[in-house]
Amino acid sequence: MKKEIKKISSGHNACAGCGQLSAVQSVMRALDKDTIIANATGCLEVTTTPYPQSAWSLPWIHSLFENPAAVATGILAALKKQKNQKTKVVVMAGDGGTFDIGMGVISGMWERKENILYICYDTESYSNTGFQASGATPYGASTSTSPKGNQEKCQIKKSCDLINKTGNHLQKKDMIRIALAHDVPYVAQTTAGYPNDIYNKVKKALEIKGPAYIQILAPCIPGWGIKTDEAVEVGKLANQSNFYPLLEYLNGELISGGLNSEETAEKHKETYIKKQGRFK
Repeated sequence: MKKEIKKISSGHNACAGCGQLSAVQSVMRALDKDTIIANATGCLEVTTTPYPQSAWSLPWIHSLFENPAAVATGILAALKKQKNQKTKVVVMAGDGGTFDIGMGVISGMWERKENILYICYDTESYSNTGFQASGATPYGASTSTSPKGNQEKCQIKKSCDLINKTGNHLQKKDMIRIALAHDVPYVAQTTAGYPNDIYNKVKKALEIKGPAYIQILAPCIPGWGIKTDEAVEVGKLANQSNFYPLLEYLNGELISGGLNSEETAEKHKETYIKKQGRFK
């Protein structure tokens, strides 16, 4: 029997229980050998390719924070020149490279209707560089650049500003809505708590002609202050509480997922928040 080759090996340097790498394993199961990956700078790139090693068995190229979409466009142009319509081009990036630094280049790729699947692993902060707030950081989360102060000290000194009181005081950017505004044919959202959902959505996205965008919530062990065995559970709670619902849009129409009932969401909201050190 022919032994199946792992598309990404376990020999990487990610944190134990990393939500992002759990999600990546599900994505890689859905990709075949005729795939080229353009990977932005970030946790995924750093932990899987410490020079001279690599955990990838598919063609893979590292780009900067801001330009994996442009690199993918160049790869697609080369494939077109070769009349190669079989090989798929996939971008992988974190929320910093997607919500913030790479926004303009992504917009151009979507405007040109490039046949590229863009996958964002959303850790809701710049996890690779010290957990700074990003455009994906939710309101109230404590990060290294939006630290939540000690409430008792704030009351004594009477000098705490808005950030000291609440943590991040900005709302999370809605990349799903931005993708839909660009008329991206296939737009989906899921979490690391649902590996089969990730697999199925990647498979479907690869069948779409034109751009596709999948956003995957990837709980970060040190950045979120959760235990090493809690990433999958927290990923499920994010959906059950309606903080991060599973969504799937085809040509602008919601075809699956959506908000859970208010009763179901209320059961899980407090657990989701209390499990995370960033909200304490």
